[in-house]
Amino acid sequence: MELYLVRAFLAVASTGHLTRAAERLHASQPAVSGQIKAFEEKLGMRLFERTSNGMVLTRSGRELLGPAEKLMAASGELLRAARAIKGELSGRLRIGTLSDPGFIRVGEVLSRAVERHPLIELELHHEISGAALEAVRDGTLDASYYFGELSHPEVAGLALGEVVYRVAAPAAWGDRVRQADWNELAAMPWILTPAISTHHHLVRTLFEEHGTVPSKVIEADNEGVIVNLVESGLGLSLVREDLVHGNARAPGICVWEKTRLRTPLWFIYQSKRAQDPLIIALLAILGEAWRPASRGEPEVPPRPVTNPVAPGNRCVRPAVGAPQRRSA
Repeated sequence: MELYLVRAFLAVASTGHLTRAAERLHASQPAVSGQIKAFEEKLGMRLFERTSNGMVLTRSGRELLGPAEKLMAASGELLRAARAIKGELSGRLRIGTLSDPGFIRVGEVLSRAVERHPLIELELHHEISGAALEAVRDGTLDASYYFGELSHPEVAGLALGEVVYRVAAPAAWGDRVRQADWNELAAMPWILTPAISTHHHLVRTLFEEHGTVPSKVIEADNEGVIVNLVESGLGLSLVREDLVHGNARAPGICVWEKTRLRTPLWFIYQSKRAQDPLIIALLAILGEAWRPASRGEPEVPPRPVTNPVAPGNRCVRPAVGAPQRRSA
């Protein structure tokens, strides 16, 4: 059985159109049409009905779809096995990302992976932390970055470092925020992430420890959007420390200096895949990119804690004409 005929059959079945199938296969439309005709003649049956809207599988075509998919999967596994014998890793990894790419060093990690293992195909999917954990557990993602405590028995992880969050408010609220206690802070409008996220859990836990619950005015699932909303005067939120302190600080933000929250940063994968060569190769690259000795970061991320510091408040107001930070 010629595999290119099976591949053409699956492409047309998936797209429902000869032209789109040809684009997927990087072939001409007449070539794909000829391959479908040759496949039908070889099998002695019609696989598609040609309609004005495209190509529709016949009953015979639908019944052959499953075996054809299994055949192509088996051929791919055979090719991967042959490459593994030769010492060449190949395959596809679906990787979840979160936060901004620079902070989790996506570019550096992928650059090393492409250079070292050019036959590995990498797909990136931006996720919320809790959704990323569920996707890895369920196998929708092969691996993912993740913030928060990791205790699920089916998920293992490589500790990369930690994320430090601060309570951030609009700069114009500086005097009000400086004098606020926990109840007054909770009564102010808050920008919260979806309940499935680690960010949301940190906010809830922070206030539950002080016997109160934050008010919510807006829900956002993007870190850059949250920073922009705080700067725009819509409410308070947790914002990464590197975005409110130092040279990369966001203008127009006031930091409530009475607490800091730390949470671990992981790269997670299914526990049962700990010996998967693709996972092992990726973990080795991550270990190099996040090597503590060269980065000055902790070997093992600490548990999330609240660390009070000296009272006070530091507000950063943008200078007239200063460029504003854009959301990611």
